Amino acid sequence: MTTIQLIGFFSSIFIGVSLGLIGGGGSILTLPVLVYLMGISPVISTAYSLFVVGTTSLVGSVNYMRKEQINYRAAFVFALPSFLAVFLTRKYLVPALPDPVLTMGTFTLSRNVAIMLFFALVMLAASISMIRDKKSETGNEPNSVQFNLPLIALEGALVGTLTGIVGAGGGFLIIPALVLLARLPMKMAVGTSLLIIAAKSLIGFLGDLSNMHVDWPFLLEFTALSVVGIFVGSYLSRYVPGQKLKKAFGWFVLIMGVYIIAKELVSNSFH
Repeated sequence: MTTIQLIGFFSSIFIGVSLGLIGGGGSILTLPVLVYLMGISPVISTAYSLFVVGTTSLVGSVNYMRKEQINYRAAFVFALPSFLAVFLTRKYLVPALPDPVLTMGTFTLSRNVAIMLFFALVMLAASISMIRDKKSETGNEPNSVQFNLPLIALEGALVGTLTGIVGAGGGFLIIPALVLLARLPMKMAVGTSLLIIAAKSLIGFLGDLSNMHVDWPFLLEFTALSVVGIFVGSYLSRYVPGQKLKKAFGWFVLIMGVYIIAKELVSNSFH
C-alpha cells in the first residue's frame, strides 16, 4: 500500500466526522478521496461513495432515533420520490452516459472528467449553502410540522437524481428543504436527513451491483473507518459550535471544488 493510499484510508475517518458533526458533507469528501488518493475511476467511485456514506449515515441516524429526533413522516414524504430517482439514475442513466460526453473540434470531454466537473459544481453550491448564514435555521423553531407536499416531493426527486449521478448524499440540500418546507427544528432536520441519506444512498448502490464488480474487502475496510469517524464526530459535536464548524467546512469545500475544476480542465486539455 502506498503512502497516498494510507492517507486516503485515514481521510475516510474525516468523512464520518463530518457527518457526525454537521449531518452532511461526507459525500463531498468521499468522491475526491476515492478518485485522487485511492486511484479509483470516477464512475466506480460514485458507487462506492453511495455505500460508504449510506452505511455511515445509517449508523449515525440510530443515535437520533434513540433521542426521538427523527420525523418519520417528513422522511417518507421526501424520500419516496428520492428513492425512485436515485435507483433509476444509477440503474439506467449513468450506464447510458456516452463516452466521450462532448466533442467540439479538438476538444473532447470524457465521461470521467464530466462527472468530476459536475461534482465540483455541486461542491461549489454546497459551499455557498454552508458558508451563508440562514436566519431560518436560527430563528424560533416551530412546534408543529407543516408540509408543502408538492415542493418536498419535487426536491426529493431532484436530490435523488443528483445523488445518483455524483454519489453525493445531498445533506446540504435535504436539511434546508426539511427546515423550510417541512418546518422541522434544526436538530430534527439533521437526524431526519441522515436517515434519508442512508436509505437512498444504499438503494442507489443496489442499482449498481448488476453493472460493476465490487471490491468488497476494500469497500468494507474504508467504510468501517468512516463509521468510526461518525462516532468521533458525534462526540465532538457536544463541544464544537455547529454553525462555526459548518462555515469553516464550507470554505474548505469551496477550495476543493475550485481545485477539482482546475485540475480536471488542465489534465483534460493535455489529452
